[in-house]
Amino acid sequence: MIRKASVMKVFSEHHEEYRRRHDELWPEMEAMLNEHGMLSYSIYLDEETDSLFAYLEIEDEERWAQSADTEICRRWWAYMKDIMETNPDNSPVSRELKPVFHLGR
Repeated sequence: MIRKASVMKVFSEHHEEYRRRHDELWPEMEAMLNEHGMLSYSIYLDEETDSLFAYLEIEDEERWAQSADTEICRRWWAYMKDIMETNPDNSPVSRELKPVFHLGR
């Protein structure tokens, strides 16, 4: 199992909309994530800074990287681009975090 973390930004006026869209995650999006080796995925919001902290556990880096090339992922990015910071290809502006400490199993 591989642990990954990143930070993104949601626009301050769209905190609740971001939550709503994830509460109603498309079944085909969830299926794609599972197919690409996602074991667990959590996103936390820092309301003071509009920062999103994403933590996920995956099976394989290469398999996970291929998820970005799926049609459903591209549709999700397009769906989310109006409420968060995005790149020209609609992917979220995201900074991967460097692990510095872990305690547990």
